[in-house]
Amino acid sequence: MKTRDMTMTGLFAALICILGPLSIVIPGTPVPISFTNLAIYLAVMTAGWKRGTISYLIYLLLGMVGLPVFSAFTGGVAKLAGPTGGYLVGFIFMALISGIAIDKSNGNMWISILGMVIGTIVDYIFGTAWLCQQMNLTFVQGLFAGVIPYLPGDAIKIVIAVIVGKQARNAVKKMEASL
Repeated sequence: MKTRDMTMTGLFAALICILGPLSIVIPGTPVPISFTNLAIYLAVMTAGWKRGTISYLIYLLLGMVGLPVFSAFTGGVAKLAGPTGGYLVGFIFMALISGIAIDKSNGNMWISILGMVIGTIVDYIFGTAWLCQQMNLTFVQGLFAGVIPYLPGDAIKIVIAVIVGKQARNAVKKMEASL
C-alpha cells in the first residue's frame, strides 16, 4: 500500500470515527439515526471501494476494542451482539457494494446512487434480521423498528454523498494525477 493510500484510508477511518458516534434517538426503536452510513458513502465515493472499505473496517475494529466510536459514543464487542450489531456488520457489505458500483460507474451519478441504494438494502437486510432475532420481532415489526423510519434520512445522506463525494473524488484524482 502506498503512503497516499494509507493516508487516505486513515483520514476516512477518522471521518467515520467522528461521524459514527453522532446519533439521534428515535423514541420507540432501539436503532438510532446514525451518520456512520454517510461517512461510509463519502469514503467510498471519494477514496474508492478498497480504501473506503478498509477505512470502515478500521473503524469497526477500533469500536470493537472499546473506543467510543459507535452510535451514542459507545464501543466494545457487546455492541455487535446488541440489537444494532447486524447493521454494523452490514455496513461492510454496504461499503463493498456501494464502492464497487461507484468505481465501475465511470462517473455516472445514477449508477453510483443505485450502488449506494443496493448496498443500503443489503445493510438493512443484515440489520433487520439481527434486530428481529435479538428482540424477538417479526420481520415486518423489524422493518418498522429499523428500516422504515430511516428511509428519508438515508436518501438524503446518499444525495449529500453524491454531491460532496463527487467533488472530493475529482479533487483527489486531480491531486493523485499530479504526483
